[in-house]
Amino acid sequence: METLQTECTPDEHTQIITDVRFRPNSTQLATSSFDKSVRLWDAANPRYSLQTYTGHTSHVMSLDFHPKKNDVFCSCDDNNEIRLWNINQYSCTRISKGGSAQVRFQPRIGQLLAAASDNVVSIFDIESDRQTHSLQGHSTKVHSVCWDVNGEYLASVSQESVRVWSLTTGECIHELSSSGNKFHSCVFHPGYATLLVIGGYQSLELWNMAENKCMTVAAHECVISALAQSQAIGMVASASNDKCVKIWK
Repeated sequence: METLQTECTPDEHTQIITDVRFRPNSTQLATSSFDKSVRLWDAANPRYSLQTYTGHTSHVMSLDFHPKKNDVFCSCDDNNEIRLWNINQYSCTRISKGGSAQVRFQPRIGQLLAAASDNVVSIFDIESDRQTHSLQGHSTKVHSVCWDVNGEYLASVSQESVRVWSLTTGECIHELSSSGNKFHSCVFHPGYATLLVIGGYQSLELWNMAENKCMTVAAHECVISALAQSQAIGMVASASNDKCVKIWK
């Protein structure tokens, strides 16, 4: 990241890579793919994958690591199947239904898991293996979800709108219609708790939820497929189908 030079380009997945997540407090990361597998890598020595996790019978669409139990991660496929894995046992420990687009653990404590499938976002209690909320309101497919830094609020993005939910009540507390821009991704701003960064077609929307005001920033030449933020350095990264990644300050 200091030089922005490519260190290594390992090529082991045989089809599209759909998600990439770092293992907490580690240089390791995992990738999910259309090739029905999840692979574990070490960014300090990335030439070969460390381990391959197989068992999904369809395209693996997303994965995420538990924030505290860093030997645990989950993945979902486009057959709506969620698998919970133990890294050290190389095995799937639990299979459930309810996620086909994206899965994200609640930050810090990791008690809850948010999973998007079609136009519904389901919240699961990982410890008791039960669904606690079914967040409904989107009229089209939910592309992505993201938690705020404390894990109290969840944002969900579909092409036509962004919704922010309170996990205390299970209610939608803020909603923004796309007004023509096709929304695809979102992330809470690393420095301002009431600001949501939304990736659409070519542009970023900065949405002040408290005042319900928006600012549009031209960003890419295609859809902004993914966003990430760093609390440590206060920056946001955007990835687009135009083959570019950009860092924003």
